[in-house]
Amino acid sequence: MALMGSSSINGSRLASSSSSFFDGRHLRLRTLFSAGPGTSLGQRQLCIVSRKLFGLEEAMRIRRSREHQKERRRSPLRRGKVSGPLPVPENILRPPYVGTRLLPEISSEHQIHDEEGIACMKASGELAARVLDFAGTLVKPLVTTDEIDKAVHKMIIEAGAYPSPLGYGEFPKSVCTSVNECMCHGIPDSRQLQDGDIINIDVTVYLNGYHGDTSKTFLCGNVNEPAKRLVKVTEECLYQAISICKDGVSFKMIGKKISELAERHGFNVVERFVGHGVGKIFHSEPIILHHRNNNPGYMVEGETFTIEPILTMGSIECITWNDGWTTLTADGSLAAQFEHSILITKTGAEVLTKY
Repeated sequence: MALMGSSSINGSRLASSSSSFFDGRHLRLRTLFSAGPGTSLGQRQLCIVSRKLFGLEEAMRIRRSREHQKERRRSPLRRGKVSGPLPVPENILRPPYVGTRLLPEISSEHQIHDEEGIACMKASGELAARVLDFAGTLVKPLVTTDEIDKAVHKMIIEAGAYPSPLGYGEFPKSVCTSVNECMCHGIPDSRQLQDGDIINIDVTVYLNGYHGDTSKTFLCGNVNEPAKRLVKVTEECLYQAISICKDGVSFKMIGKKISELAERHGFNVVERFVGHGVGKIFHSEPIILHHRNNNPGYMVEGETFTIEPILTMGSIECITWNDGWTTLTADGSLAAQFEHSILITKTGAEVLTKY
């Protein structure tokens, strides 16, 4: 489950957006292009290479702009009717925030596990992955997101687990369903999925005192090629980021890897929502930024956290409905997200929520 970025929590922005990154690059390239007759061979070669890079990025930008214009012909997402929360048997262990009205504080604790803790994390992650796989089989035109929520809720409680989103800061449902331009935290409702939609389903389960957190963007029916590319690249960003994780690696390398791949394909990385430590506590340090950053900190063996990048075809700015949760791209462009909970080891990272 995506945690709101520290830029929003602290009331100040983090690093510059993708658009300002490109503006800065254009300024540097204009300086190179102004080189006169006295320019050295090395400078001229650099200028030529820069022109080529600029041309490629500009072509990708124009392509994405045209695709976004086509996408805007879709009907904008509208809120459906939200039914009440589903019951959970009394014998199922609940997280400590259930029954409170306040959104829990982000814990400053890095969750590093012993062998017993790792076994529990693997069990909760495996269940979350199975539930997500099942939820994906329900994605079809005319199915409502409320129907998906009910089916997911039933599977989780039958496994003896609690659906972590339910009652978290008064979130009313057991799963997040984010359709088309919804970046994250969509509340399941009576809206029927349409042919050509994309939908992120975000599943977190609380099993034996440990949270397993994962999400995936699914295709509904006949999805157009631009949307398919967005989904494919977002998934690639997640796995590229996981591939560089291991004991001793700087957390900032995650944002660098994701940004490089996203920009290469002309997509933008949302900055407001971040990954987080996960385990006995739903949301804790480390805060995982998916865009370029200079935040300090290094991964530690035995640590568990989520990586959950959101990419858009257009703006990374967002608007939130008055339900306090459902967050959409400000310009109505499509958004996609993928997420895994991972365990850091000496030699790499183990995916705990492998679908």
